[in-house]
Amino acid sequence: MSFNAFGAQGASTGRDVQEFLRAARERSDAQYRMKAEPDEFSEERLEGITGPDRRWSWIEVDLSAIRNNVAVAKRRLTPGCRLMAVVKANGYGHGAVAVARTALSAGAAQIAVATVNEGVELREAGIEAPILVLSEPPATAAPVLLAYNLMPSVYTAEFAIAYAEEADAHGLRAPFHLAVNTGMNRIGVRFDEAVDFLRQISFHRALVQEGTFTHFATADCAETLDFNMQFRRFKETIAAIRAMGINPGLVHCANSAALLRYPETHMDMARLGISMYGFHPCPETRGRFDLRPAMSVHARITAINMPPMSEGVSYGMNYRSPGSVKICAIPIGYADGYARALSGRASVVYDGHLCRQVGNICMDQCMFEVDLRSYGTHRRLDPQVGDEVLLVGAQGGAAVSIEDIADMLGTIPHEVCCALSARMPKVYLR
Repeated sequence: MSFNAFGAQGASTGRDVQEFLRAARERSDAQYRMKAEPDEFSEERLEGITGPDRRWSWIEVDLSAIRNNVAVAKRRLTPGCRLMAVVKANGYGHGAVAVARTALSAGAAQIAVATVNEGVELREAGIEAPILVLSEPPATAAPVLLAYNLMPSVYTAEFAIAYAEEADAHGLRAPFHLAVNTGMNRIGVRFDEAVDFLRQISFHRALVQEGTFTHFATADCAETLDFNMQFRRFKETIAAIRAMGINPGLVHCANSAALLRYPETHMDMARLGISMYGFHPCPETRGRFDLRPAMSVHARITAINMPPMSEGVSYGMNYRSPGSVKICAIPIGYADGYARALSGRASVVYDGHLCRQVGNICMDQCMFEVDLRSYGTHRRLDPQVGDEVLLVGAQGGAAVSIEDIADMLGTIPHEVCCALSARMPKVYLR
């Protein structure tokens, strides 16, 4: 005697199959009707389930570190020099709105961004301080600049006139900062053409020159030849503009490296970028200034495997288990900005110990190895699902820094921070 999959004796019939499927659908429909509709969950409850509770990986930003770093910069400034906080690229990955608010409360006078949309985000968040866009946008962005009171950088006559005409049509002024190319050769009016450029656009009554600036290419380098050349050219340009009878507005050229190393470059305003986030721009500033990194990157273990010796882990299986290890998965991958090039090279901090990342880093997840024998102590590590892991940060005597990761990738801390994607929720510590 045999029973088929539907519990009936003997061979199943088409009618048996249809009846089984009908009954299954009815059970499924009944179970679904027992579930709450989405709008039956309170909005307050759903909003209370924060980013780290929706996915076990997040970024923590210590705003007290931002305040500390702004204070360090302000103490370094020469008397009368203002501070401009640079929050482009979403505050170097730290969150532009929170960083801008913190920097302004700590004494920054102005804010700088890279794009018009970055400026709009700050205005819509209620930030009222002057905002400079550190590049010249398309002329089609002129209405947005004016509507949100954003100052563009200017270095072409075509944009300057289009911007001025848009302002004039609405009875508005068109404030701008003149960008001067003193040798970096990225953007800006060539230093020896700046006077002629201003003469060319000065006829338009709406244009108001609020500032003049340049950017150093090598202020963070030991060799000073190019830096000195750029600074000399900039000072000569400012003198020529003034000799023409034009007010250059706020004059600024110092970036983080120049702010910390060369007080003579401070002039009317200095721009604090990477050092506001706690990073030294060059080896020469280490030990001299108490900068505190603001960012740490966290995750929780979501799964644990104990593969037998020689069994592989992750895509390509280029890592093989040596045995007596736990392979712990955490929900962060290259789509979150944890570069695949770090595969098998990076470490994470677990329970005060450095543990090796193993296997190829996946789009959304990666794995690390915990040796069950010992970590040079009398205590064995015993990882569990839900335990916290630091991908960037310090615990006990173990630490992984953004600089460590940048060195592995052959890049700079700026890129590592900016690469962290928006799907990593941010938790702000005040």
